[in-house]
Amino acid sequence: MPIVKFVKEKKEIEVPEGSNLRQVALQAGVNVHQGVNGIGAGVNKVLNCHGLGQCGTCRVLITKGIENASPMRMMEKVKFTVPVGPYLPIPDPIACLAYIGNEETMRLSCQTKVLGDMEVETGPELNLFGENFFS
Repeated sequence: MPIVKFVKEKKEIEVPEGSNLRQVALQAGVNVHQGVNGIGAGVNKVLNCHGLGQCGTCRVLITKGIENASPMRMMEKVKFTVPVGPYLPIPDPIACLAYIGNEETMRLSCQTKVLGDMEVETGPELNLFGENFFS
């Protein structure tokens, strides 16, 4: 069975292959709805799309084992590239900004299936003044 390590929370959990990353994180007591640089984590824990891939608050960085994550689906691609849309109940343009420079490792935990061992960073920092943002 794959092992998922949550870096910031210093937790390792063993999960069945094919498990939803958001569901196993919440079962382990890990809040994947961190907000922007930790601000809004409490509100986002309640106000989110509950795993439908529409709000973008459950974004995570897979620091190791990205090859053990399911392929990115259409809902994720749209969420990371379109800041606000007419069908989004909770628009979160921050997801698009966080995606810049992390295109290979940023995922929505609600849309990611665990296929093998991985290390996950919840609530990745948003660096608006980084070298990738203005390039």
